[in-house]
Amino acid sequence: MTELVLPNDTNTFGNLMGGRLMYWMDIAAALSAMKHCGFPVVTASVDNLSFQSPIRLGNAVHIEARVSRAFTSSMEVYIHVWGEDAIQEHKYKSNEAYFTFVALGADGRPRSVPELVAETDDEKRLYEGALRRRQVRLILGGKMKPEEAGELRALFVKD
Repeated sequence: MTELVLPNDTNTFGNLMGGRLMYWMDIAAALSAMKHCGFPVVTASVDNLSFQSPIRLGNAVHIEARVSRAFTSSMEVYIHVWGEDAIQEHKYKSNEAYFTFVALGADGRPRSVPELVAETDDEKRLYEGALRRRQVRLILGGKMKPEEAGELRALFVKD
């Protein structure tokens, strides 16, 4: 997804407002999740949203979203954002994040989603880390006890 930063999108410093960027990221991520599962989706969580470089007025914003792993009814979507100054002929990383979406059936309840098959080395790296990131999200959200997070536990505790 590509957007152009216009005056209405900026703060008083001439930079793209973070909220506007998050809005665009949410749309791109939702489209990616919907394309993967073929059903309407809702945003369940956003994590690891970090801003590295501001995107200035008049620059283009490029947002790449891809499903990194599918679970039972949820999908993790990795987002990579970069800005482009066409006048200076310069592209730069702005930020990245992980969004989680849940697929909904016609009854408005969560429904199962197709499995994701990671093929490239980059896809495999994202896929393998997704379970640990999911466990962190569930622990922080109070839906999992730390001792139940086997993937995380294996990183920190030697049995």
